[in-house]
Amino acid sequence: MVIIIDDDPLVRTALNSLFRSVGFETRLYASGREALADDFPDIVTCVVTDVRMPEIGGFEFQTALSARSAEIPVIFMTGHGDIPMSVRAMKAGAVDFLSKPFRDQDMLDAVGAAMERARQHREAIRGNIEAKTLYETLTPREREVMDGVVRGLLNKQIAGELGIAEMTVKLHRLSLMRKMGVKRVPDLLRLSDLIKAP
Repeated sequence: MVIIIDDDPLVRTALNSLFRSVGFETRLYASGREALADDFPDIVTCVVTDVRMPEIGGFEFQTALSARSAEIPVIFMTGHGDIPMSVRAMKAGAVDFLSKPFRDQDMLDAVGAAMERARQHREAIRGNIEAKTLYETLTPREREVMDGVVRGLLNKQIAGELGIAEMTVKLHRLSLMRKMGVKRVPDLLRLSDLIKAP
């Protein structure tokens, strides 16, 4: 879905037609305040917003969106752009900054990049949740063994740290690898990174 925010109804209508012509769903808002009052759907989404609008401009909207912990990519557009403004937009994490009038293809390319960023973010969150769910199935001892494996310790070193037999470490290691759904240590390391991610 593309969320369009612009105080000019002609711009909203033109962008709505453009995005719908290539199969995107859209939501249109005349102001940042109006958009912030709404709940966005839990689907891959990006925002296309004018920088300069009454009350809440594009930058203020993006700040408010971030404060809500909403990781939605933003594309800024303006009829009065300059280099400092575009630098500010990019530093704020904008996917793109387009000056009006812009070519339809440039806008579609920017939205395509924003949608890909949103898709990757959602996949990362899903992987994070799945890894944490798998980790919750481990016993306390398996978690201790996993910690040793992730730190690069040998079975003998883990056994020494935990005060248990090396064969016991091997059994816990086999069990935790099975529960985590991996066969190789590099895959376990990748899951460990996801578990630690916020």
